[in-house]
Amino acid sequence: MKPPFRADQVGSLLRPAALAETRARWRRGEGSAEALRAAEDAAIREAVARQEAIGLQGVTDGEFRRDWWHLDFLSRLEGVTLRENPGPKFGGTEEQPPIPTVSGKIRCAEPIMVDDFAFLKSVTTRTAKMTIPSPSMLHLRGGRASISREIYPDIDVFWADVAAAYRDAIAHLARAGCTYLQLDDVSFAYLCDPKIQANCRKNGDDPAALPRRYAEVINAALKDRPAGMTITMHTCRGNFKSAWVAEGGYDPVAEAMFATQLDGYFMEFDSARAGSFEPLRGLPRGKKVVLGLVTTKVGELESKETLKRRIDEAAKIVPLDDLCLSPQCGFSSTHHGNALSQDDQWKKLERIVELAKEIWG
Repeated sequence: MKPPFRADQVGSLLRPAALAETRARWRRGEGSAEALRAAEDAAIREAVARQEAIGLQGVTDGEFRRDWWHLDFLSRLEGVTLRENPGPKFGGTEEQPPIPTVSGKIRCAEPIMVDDFAFLKSVTTRTAKMTIPSPSMLHLRGGRASISREIYPDIDVFWADVAAAYRDAIAHLARAGCTYLQLDDVSFAYLCDPKIQANCRKNGDDPAALPRRYAEVINAALKDRPAGMTITMHTCRGNFKSAWVAEGGYDPVAEAMFATQLDGYFMEFDSARAGSFEPLRGLPRGKKVVLGLVTTKVGELESKETLKRRIDEAAKIVPLDDLCLSPQCGFSSTHHGNALSQDDQWKKLERIVELAKEIWG
């Protein structure tokens, strides 16, 4: 079966304690980059073996080499710098992720994370899955106000450069053998929330127009997509140390989101914040929705009965053959990790694999 798989995952995994300690020592200047890389390699090998053992077909490196799910990639694009996040903020935590700002011409001057992908591919017999942030993540947090008007007086030129940079980045990954790529995106789900919409207006943008704009840039980024590469998108309402930012159903954005030339959509449906399955009526036939029904924010394990009932509800709107199952997000979108244990994490992934076999065979 081509990806997305009936039992799939978003990508990030909780960092093992030994790796977290090695990274902390490296930050304090007490270890070398080579020692850190070796610790990452060992942790990735172990995580890959565990994923294969429980039956996952799409295997990731857990994003173990990253601090942030998006910033490690975005900051390696020419023209991007990071600054403090003025808001909206994650609740329940003082620390806040920085946001990308554009201070120069956007360009992908060299391969980004290709070595990371090549290592993952070399240590798994399954499909190596790569995750990168969606191009919209260069804009959503700070909006027009975070993009230099001196460099980009015409916002259309900015978007054209972003799409071109992504085409280059995707081509680099394809040449390394990547056949399963996921764009991680919070913009569509965030734009369902009135407080995010208000922040967009403050930044000089029209929130009603942004979903279509983001869909257009994603399609432009995929224009030269390599043959044989499956590309999906994951969207959620925030995931930082088990905290979230946005709430609201997909109704305002579903039409634009489903206009993207993607093969599948990982959509968060683990809580009432995500609304109903009704917006899935707009899913084009032949595309897949991966139902994010298993939360990564708390350790309590969802019952098979509850998950089956929810899948049955979705199957009244989308044919069962077009559905898959996954967690609603990664377990550790940042190096901090969410408020659950390693044991909780693996039990949830095992539950997804077991249930997918029971439902789809």
